[in-house]
Amino acid sequence: MNVYDSERMTDILAPLGYAAADVPDDADLVILNTCHIREKAAEKIYSELGRLRQAKSRRERAGLTMTIAVAGCVAQAEGGEIVRRAPFVDMVFGPQTYHRLPEMMARVHRTSDVVMDTDFPTESKFDQLPAQSAPAGVAAFVTVQEGCDKFCTFCVVPYTRGAEFSRPIGQVLAEVGHLVHSGMHEITLLGQNVNAYHGAAEDGREWNLARLIVELARIKGLQRIRYTTSYPADMDDDLIAAHRDVPELMPFLHMPVQSGSDRVLQAMNRRHSANDYRRLVDRLRRARSDIAMSSDFIVGFPGETDADFSETMALVRDIGFSQAYSFKFSPRPGTQAAIDERQVPDAVKTERLDALQTALNAGQIAYNKCCIGRTMPVLFDRLGRHPGQLVGRSPYMQAVHVKAPPTMFGDVVDVRIVRAYANSLGGELAKIDERASYHESPSS
Repeated sequence: MNVYDSERMTDILAPLGYAAADVPDDADLVILNTCHIREKAAEKIYSELGRLRQAKSRRERAGLTMTIAVAGCVAQAEGGEIVRRAPFVDMVFGPQTYHRLPEMMARVHRTSDVVMDTDFPTESKFDQLPAQSAPAGVAAFVTVQEGCDKFCTFCVVPYTRGAEFSRPIGQVLAEVGHLVHSGMHEITLLGQNVNAYHGAAEDGREWNLARLIVELARIKGLQRIRYTTSYPADMDDDLIAAHRDVPELMPFLHMPVQSGSDRVLQAMNRRHSANDYRRLVDRLRRARSDIAMSSDFIVGFPGETDADFSETMALVRDIGFSQAYSFKFSPRPGTQAAIDERQVPDAVKTERLDALQTALNAGQIAYNKCCIGRTMPVLFDRLGRHPGQLVGRSPYMQAVHVKAPPTMFGDVVDVRIVRAYANSLGGELAKIDERASYHESPSS
């Protein structure tokens, strides 16, 4: 979502004469678009600001200026702290106010004070944004839903992104149509809880995510649809059916579970049990047998015991994830879990994370190895590191490296998988008489 927001900031600044600089030191304006989900991400900002302060001083000695802005969720949550620790910052604004950038830039030039805008405006920023320029490449992100009403006890999103909001149907269809007309073949629909989407149609009725996907699939030239991130309790029958019935919807689903322990899930204020999650995955696999599952895990949540962690490991073995993200619990200011007295020692969190990542990595490698010998369609979306190489994405979100002519960039091409690595696949262009068989479920 920050990638999408950064692209839209570029669109907003273009009429003011701004274009992307190759390196920050050459920029008249530097915007750090930030994430507040984990402490490590937030702390990186201050080290980067220290480096930018030196660059700003060098430019001033050369008679040039540099405006420094901090945007995004850290700005929303810690605006005052940013100004205290980095008083040379010129602008601080949250993720819901970047449509006001022209006004903020004008204020910067009129005053020596820090310009701060961390409100939750009543108007939707999406109503104020200019038409989106076509991103480079053949795949694009489109935010359709923002915010969260779930209030998981570890998460800051409700406080930094606000309440759940779904963009109107017409607005989404117009943006995707424009992107596809500009050459995009794959669209990823974004939201903090994207499957809670309930956008208003012109007739006043609400569409769920499944109906939106069905309508998007009718756009000529749109070959692939993905969405992230989904919440288990919001995975409804219509969306499961869409995975079965809409061929443009890719067989890959990122659905965070966070823990395999019901006791921990309850403490997290998650609205599902571990067995709820298992049953949901079973239903998805009955609808689309080859669907690849991805997830998020938090280890060392306050009060997590060895037995709780063992239940997480059991869930990992039961599901068989094609990939997953895992992290040590990171206390976020303002959340209930941050003040829980049952904090797990960091050494224990590290040990558990190592064990979990070992299991997840082994599962990912096993999944990739099962793809060897199969032929699947790959969308070539970037150049490889080696001459004569293109890289693309399989339907299951794996990176696939192939020796192929540059004329195939942007095409969906059948590729026979011949090698498997920890984080990618190696392939060869399929022969004309080979048919794509990616819909066959890989077994681990």
